[in-house]
Amino acid sequence: MRSMQRPLMVLGTSSGAGKTLMTAALCRVLKRRGEQPLPFKGQNMSNNAWVDGSGGEMAYSQAMQAWAAGLEPCCAMNPVLLKPKGDSTSEVIHLGQSVGTARAEHYYRDWFRPGWQAIRSGLTELQQQWPDGRLVLEGAGSPVEVNLQRRDLTNLRLAQYLRANCLLVADIERGGVFAQIVGTLALLRPVERPLIKGILINRFRGRRELFDQGRTWLEENTGVPVLGVMPWLNELFPPEDSLDLLERKPRRGSTDLDIAVLRLPSLSNFSDLDPLETETTLQLRWVAPGENLGVPDAVVIPGSKQTLRDLEALKCSGLAEQLKRYVSLGGSVLGICGGMQMLGERLIDPEGLEGTEQHGAQSGLGLLALETTFFGTKKLSQRTVNGLWPVNTPLTGFELHYGTTKPDPCLQPLSSDHGLGWWTAGPNQGTVVGTYLHGLLDNGPWRRAWLNTLRQQRGLEPLPNEPKNHSAHRDALLDRLADAFEEHVNLEPLLQP
Repeated sequence: MRSMQRPLMVLGTSSGAGKTLMTAALCRVLKRRGEQPLPFKGQNMSNNAWVDGSGGEMAYSQAMQAWAAGLEPCCAMNPVLLKPKGDSTSEVIHLGQSVGTARAEHYYRDWFRPGWQAIRSGLTELQQQWPDGRLVLEGAGSPVEVNLQRRDLTNLRLAQYLRANCLLVADIERGGVFAQIVGTLALLRPVERPLIKGILINRFRGRRELFDQGRTWLEENTGVPVLGVMPWLNELFPPEDSLDLLERKPRRGSTDLDIAVLRLPSLSNFSDLDPLETETTLQLRWVAPGENLGVPDAVVIPGSKQTLRDLEALKCSGLAEQLKRYVSLGGSVLGICGGMQMLGERLIDPEGLEGTEQHGAQSGLGLLALETTFFGTKKLSQRTVNGLWPVNTPLTGFELHYGTTKPDPCLQPLSSDHGLGWWTAGPNQGTVVGTYLHGLLDNGPWRRAWLNTLRQQRGLEPLPNEPKNHSAHRDALLDRLADAFEEHVNLEPLLQP
């Protein structure tokens, strides 16, 4: 199988080198040049997911790359997704659907052949749908993990299979960039070395000319051209991994609102919080179990890959009691997906889907009159509904969860779908809200109306309720990323047939 144009591949010297964003930038630049880029990552490991229009599950990073390419995301762009569950196990997603669970030590033994078949099927689907497109592939981690190379699904095996021109990205911010590059190239097999057409230095601070000597040294000692030096961009791009959240530091001085986000041990779909990062009048503060909640203006409980285990972590650390006390004093809470399930009164797992030893009923936080039972198949679908509270407005997003939740009749529905979320008034003007709708905060009018309820509680003037949806902000970020890529990177050697 060959695309009509030479495929491109972005490899990294390590995890966190910036492959995801550089791939997105490359997609946007090629789109500007009149091409149709086709983003593709054969295998990804992430709990930050997206649901495509057909109800298929894929990594959010490939969805973002699809938007950069001017396409609607589809799970063929990420045919193998591994979702870590803890205890060295992962849920295995092939072409958007869950196909089983694998332990780390058995993964390549049991799942290599099915994974490679899923990857080839994804490639075929993309190339049939866009026969004139150009594949833009993202690698995973380092391409030269010698203990894994024989069974590697998504780096050099794929590059060789497609005869892709490869760009090697190294993050200078982390230090040791020369060792990263030279070591990576040295570990390539002779048949693989010619695939590397250029080097990209990422996240460089200061004037580029300060790296001229380093650039010359690399080219003389490796024989591979340095195609560009990407500067440090002072933008809050979507995090590529939950670990990136640890590197986020407060960026603002004085703000009106303090919103605490519970950093769950099995945090998932953390991109749900990105729209709040764009609101200049508030500061997000991540709070892990064992840390002090304080007295924020609101608490957000995000999604979880292991709802019952994360609930137990909140209880054991004392954070659950802090949260209950906070609500009793008039605090407001928003729970999303697994976060909403935790807010309920009871959680029942008769089939052990949550992977805990306790299969009976467990008590929730008791802040919403809900009962959740985990059974059956995963709910996967894009949704468009009409919001009822705190403002009447169209809402779009997606469902991605196990479990069915039954509300008490006393609760108010959040939207026209009375099974998608609920809310109740708490003491002293506080509110407790829960929803299954991922992407709820992406909806600008809803987000701003919710923030205005918090501002009213503080006696602050309301903000204008005319914000754009988060997709507009994300698109502007991708444009600024592509602008910098075009300015600082010479693509021509990479585009040679």
